[in-house]
Amino acid sequence: MSKVYRTELTPLSFLERSAIVWPDKTAILYGDREIDYAEMAAHATRLGHALTASGIGEGDRVAYLCPNTPEMLIAHFAVPLVSAVLVAINTRLSADEIRTILDHSGATMLVGDTELLGTLSPIVSDLATVTEIVAIEEVGSDPGFATTPYADLLARGTDDPLPWRVDDEERTISINYTSGTTGQPKGVMYTHRGAYLNALGEIIHSRHTLDSVYLWTLPMFHCNGWCTTWGITAIGGTHVCLRQVDPAVIWSLIDTKGVTHLNAAPTVLIGLANDPAAHPFPQRLTITTAGAPPSPTIIETMEGLGANIVHVYGLTETYGPHTVCELQPGVGDMNVSERANFLSRQGVSYIIADPTRVVDDEMNDVPRDAETLGEVVMRGNNVMKGYFADPDTTHEAFRGGKFHSGDVAVWHPDSYIDLRDRSKDIVISGGENISTIEVERAIASHPAVLECAVVAVPHERWGERPKAFVVLKDGQDTTEADIIEHVRGQLAHFKAPDAVDIIGVLPKTSTGKIQKYVLREKEWAGYERRIN
Repeated sequence: MSKVYRTELTPLSFLERSAIVWPDKTAILYGDREIDYAEMAAHATRLGHALTASGIGEGDRVAYLCPNTPEMLIAHFAVPLVSAVLVAINTRLSADEIRTILDHSGATMLVGDTELLGTLSPIVSDLATVTEIVAIEEVGSDPGFATTPYADLLARGTDDPLPWRVDDEERTISINYTSGTTGQPKGVMYTHRGAYLNALGEIIHSRHTLDSVYLWTLPMFHCNGWCTTWGITAIGGTHVCLRQVDPAVIWSLIDTKGVTHLNAAPTVLIGLANDPAAHPFPQRLTITTAGAPPSPTIIETMEGLGANIVHVYGLTETYGPHTVCELQPGVGDMNVSERANFLSRQGVSYIIADPTRVVDDEMNDVPRDAETLGEVVMRGNNVMKGYFADPDTTHEAFRGGKFHSGDVAVWHPDSYIDLRDRSKDIVISGGENISTIEVERAIASHPAVLECAVVAVPHERWGERPKAFVVLKDGQDTTEADIIEHVRGQLAHFKAPDAVDIIGVLPKTSTGKIQKYVLREKEWAGYERRIN
């Protein structure tokens, strides 16, 4: 069939449709601001024209350094609307890390929140490619260097229509930099086609409808908010923007705005469950969680408050979620503990992706026996285009024709995958492989434990042994010996940690991933081991 009869896939069409079908429906809530779909589309169109008037052309990179505000959401449509590429930057990075991303991406414009721009004063004069910095003034003051007010940028635009289409669905729509749990971030390129399809996957697997009221607890800079920036818009739901994650504020918005959905890493769920304001949800709330394998304990706790838990798994390189722990007949009849254990699996591929595999070093499938370890490899429409300006690393990531996650898992007889670790996090003790995730789950079931992390530490006899770092719940007390004994009651004794450090906080990325390499660095000082 001739190509003339097909339409290139792009998530831009989602906002076009919602503005036609539901022009007066609330698209965005943020404090006292309420924006309907017609206004959201008009803002995106004007901003698109303004970017063109500012010299932004096809393929140019436009960087945003903003929290989860309406301007950040609208940028997901306005920037690609003029065939430019959105670079949404992690708001918790240092000035030097932000400079690295701006220079590497070749961004020519930076749009930032005044509170965040102020941190860039030490490096702003050293930026290699940025020619204009636009300031959205909401919190904070003059950042200390020349900026263009956001209103002035918008004034360059017009309200003339722009086509909500692209000439090539494989065009890059965004570059997302990896979160830095293992060192130098890489620029992951998403396409219009991939973003379109993964957004539909989010609608399906997180069970969104026209009545969805989605609370933005997940950073929009993280995998473009798992493509939910585009997905909620497609289904005509309501975005509830949230400047920063604060459990008390989240509880207030759930109670007052009728929130029906949110996405969050397990660490955010731990904060919600243990906040003084915690109570049974006033309406059924669907929580999609990922970022680190959630313990059965936190799943059980959130279900006890009335949440529907959707457990997904993926990486920046897979547009965020790539697999989901699909429910099976009979799961609802399990007792709470059994159901939580089932839901803690990473599951099977999204409906828009190829089947996920677990393979050995020769790319052969491992037995589906829930015991044999292998690497998770992926393929499908929600796998990245490649790493920006890094063909060698891209080639290595796709060796054998599949994307290599670096994650270690077992494969269950029912084809569900179950993560055991990052490949570098497996503890190899006396020739035995110990999954730190398995040990962490055992520790997390202790009633005094808020959260924990387990890493390999050097051992004279066994080479490596597991060590735990534990944060306790407020007002709780326990001992190293008590935690070790608790783990021994659930796992083989050789898997229990030899040592437990009870600490106040775990090092994390802004998306809630625990930075185990930070914990390992001190432990491995003076020893030879890959710790990055």
